[in-house]
Amino acid sequence: MPQVLSIIIPAYNEARTIHFILNKVKAVQLIGGLEKEVIIANDCSTDQTEEAILRYQAANPDLPIKYYKHDINRGKGAALHTGIQKATGDFLIIQDADLEYDPEEYNILLKPILDDFADVVYGSRFIGGKPHRILFYWHSIGNRWLTNLSNMFTNLNLTDMETCYKLFRTPMIQQLSLVEKRFGFEPEVTAKISRVEKVRIYEVGISYYGRTYEEGKKIGWKDGFRAIYCILKYNLFKN
Repeated sequence: MPQVLSIIIPAYNEARTIHFILNKVKAVQLIGGLEKEVIIANDCSTDQTEEAILRYQAANPDLPIKYYKHDINRGKGAALHTGIQKATGDFLIIQDADLEYDPEEYNILLKPILDDFADVVYGSRFIGGKPHRILFYWHSIGNRWLTNLSNMFTNLNLTDMETCYKLFRTPMIQQLSLVEKRFGFEPEVTAKISRVEKVRIYEVGISYYGRTYEEGKKIGWKDGFRAIYCILKYNLFKN
């Protein structure tokens, strides 16, 4: 049987863009003969996100989509927990519902795993020659500072801990006990995956088509402080 990539898409108020990202996911041809399993977790959107998803699902039966929704808004991390729990593929990647990351680059992340060099691959927005939208100087400084703080505890040399594109062998991430419900997911999963015995973590350069707040960007300065708290909590106390 062919191996399967589970694509986890947390969605909150993405009615305007969800069909664009699903079109990109559908179009990409995965290396190694991999098939796709798309899992969408709608975190109680207040716009027409659910209608857009169901309409797309009905119009594209050839793209296997599993749809789940939360009855209350619980946060991006909680939506990711739902998707991770429901995944049945051999590998698992996280895909935001916006257009900041390009599914055409799944194969860049998959190659080290399929070549059996890696168990986990992070896609870095700060290395390589891919295109990057120029936005938010202080965000980039904050991301690098958080990554360095995380690295001090994990003893990894990542350049982009906060990246959305993280690819895992599915059993490996499903064995983690993840609790962060919002944007603390990134430092928590990094801390916990770094402690898996003999884990092989790689990093590859990816492109980044960032959004402004007017275009729908959601993360803010409060999430940065939460990230610091999570780095300390999940590294010092090994929760």
